[in-house]
Amino acid sequence: MARPQILFPLFAEINALPGVGPRIGRLIARLAGPRVVDVLWHLPSGVIDRRFSPPVAEAPSGRVATLMVRVESHVPPERARRPYKVRCADASGTINLVFFHLKEDYLRRVLPEGATRVVSGRVERYGDEIQMIHPNHIAPPEEAARIKTVEPVYPLTEGLTPKPLAKAIRAALERAPDLDEWLDPAFRAREGWRGWRAALERVHAPSGEAALDPNDPDRARLAYDELLANQLAIALLRARRRRRSGRPLTGDGRLRARVAEALPYRLTEGQTHAIDEIARDLAGPHRMLRLLQGDVGSGKTVVALFAMLIAVEAGTQAALMAPTEILARQHHAVLSPLAKRAGLRVALLTGRDKGSARAKRLAEIASGEVDLVIGTHALFQEDVAFRDLGLAVVDEQHRFGVHQRLTLGAKGAETHMLVMTATPIPRTLLLTAYGDMDVSKLTEKPAGRRPVETRVMPLSRLDEVVAAVGRAIERGAKVYWICPLVEESAAVDQAAAVARHEALAKLYGDRVGLVHGRMKGPEKDAIMAAFAEGSVDILVATTVIEVGVDVPSASVMVIEHADRFGLAQLHQLRGRIGRGSTASTCLLLYASPLGEAARARLAIMRETDDGFRIAEEDLRLRGGGEVLGTRQSGLPDFRLADLAVHGALLAVARDDARLILARDPALKTTRGEALRCLLYLFERDRAVGFLDSG
Repeated sequence: MARPQILFPLFAEINALPGVGPRIGRLIARLAGPRVVDVLWHLPSGVIDRRFSPPVAEAPSGRVATLMVRVESHVPPERARRPYKVRCADASGTINLVFFHLKEDYLRRVLPEGATRVVSGRVERYGDEIQMIHPNHIAPPEEAARIKTVEPVYPLTEGLTPKPLAKAIRAALERAPDLDEWLDPAFRAREGWRGWRAALERVHAPSGEAALDPNDPDRARLAYDELLANQLAIALLRARRRRRSGRPLTGDGRLRARVAEALPYRLTEGQTHAIDEIARDLAGPHRMLRLLQGDVGSGKTVVALFAMLIAVEAGTQAALMAPTEILARQHHAVLSPLAKRAGLRVALLTGRDKGSARAKRLAEIASGEVDLVIGTHALFQEDVAFRDLGLAVVDEQHRFGVHQRLTLGAKGAETHMLVMTATPIPRTLLLTAYGDMDVSKLTEKPAGRRPVETRVMPLSRLDEVVAAVGRAIERGAKVYWICPLVEESAAVDQAAAVARHEALAKLYGDRVGLVHGRMKGPEKDAIMAAFAEGSVDILVATTVIEVGVDVPSASVMVIEHADRFGLAQLHQLRGRIGRGSTASTCLLLYASPLGEAARARLAIMRETDDGFRIAEEDLRLRGGGEVLGTRQSGLPDFRLADLAVHGALLAVARDDARLILARDPALKTTRGEALRCLLYLFERDRAVGFLDSG
């Protein structure tokens, strides 16, 4: 089924709107998106209330006012670059209208002497005089009602002024069709919501500041529509997966028993429970798609190993895909000894493998000589073939696109999939991004883990920190020194790290190493190895070490400009220390003055090391789009819903979607047809394909 014809006007290019030429079109596309519908989703962020209409003498400075005045006289400038003034008055006093760079004949035409005019703009006091610089509106008295309204204010981009954007939005609203209602009538009546089109018109014509609140009924209605489209698409994806048969994998437990004996500790209750859930999924009639969510250091890798052992016990192969070469090599180093105790053959495959060594490795994987394969995205390249891939494990899912995840899953027949993340994900984000998956959660830390002491200090005390780091390495500690995160600029991050490395190396010589994202793999690995076991005691790094890197002897972390990092990222970084038996310290350095949000983030870091609480606070402070960084995470980027505010609506939308599909699985009823339209409106076209393909 193609997009319904009734939606065609909304999916036209922005240039189809009257008055939107190539230049304005490019600016609007950069701001909101390239199509008409994108402009409709670009909501006002403020209002200008022009209803305030005091006498001139009582107009307060700094306030927007709409005044009825008589034009007294024009005062052209005596010299170039001086302002042109028009003196106006009412019964209470006098006001100067001030203009720059406007022609006199134009001003005399719109403000003829002796005429009465309505002027609207920001009132200012200049000495004893009242003035209004460049009024936004000048009109005859009969147009006062048109001016005395509440005007929406929209976010802008450089080069785009409010008037052409407002004109484009009005034209887009005229194109918005009347669509059949997709909401349950009783639910809509209970919420007191208008129809879709009426709500859309109202959010673009706010009646005052209160109408900007995300919980305003019209904004809430549109947010719910977007959330319902999201949840319905996920429910359809899940239903499709349930319809597709899997291949039951049941092991006899012999390999798991050997590995359990070889472990230097007992599994936590959470790990045992997660392994049981995975075993049930693998033995069931459907393909497993499970998310294993565990805080930093909660033991996910061991759970993944037990899952892979079940697949091998059942006679198939298993693969683990990591987002970086450092992490893939680390998984290989941790898992190989345990797997070998169970008599398994393990291979590592990364982009660095070339020539005959790579060909030999590929032949071993294809023939089934290898039981477990650990690698990077090199695993899903076309020339990688498995004899029989039963289980694919994807580590740090939010670093991979959904497409890459599915490509690895397609390497085998009915391959089961386990997805892992050490980034604690708030419940609302779980529902919107991973709602098609079953979720296992590890909340306990393995025995022996010591809490990390976290201190917050101003950058003005940097010299003290450098001296303290020197004392720490003399005591045998290993130290991470993380350099500032500069938005959108790996090059600037690198420069900051290089400069810090040079400064520390002057004091501590070869005991200081450097790692950043632009270094070549072998160089990076050599430095990491020297830090883990060798002569490097201070590792200066960008956030390249954020996820998964495991150096148990590291017990100190310094994070420069911690105020620039998000909570989830700070938590990930701090999780690199406290992995050994030594007491560990994390120093968060900030630049003064601290903003309110940054102060709140650093306070939470000091209070708790519970990643799930931190993730919820991150969502509350920053909003859904930024928590995991939507661009690289594959998370939906909501335009109308705010997950930090609309969590309750999301839960309702999830229940609504389940009920809809229970009653009308093919969306064939009248409401079902309207819901198909909703899916297209919010570009969940792929989900409609699941309906039509069965």
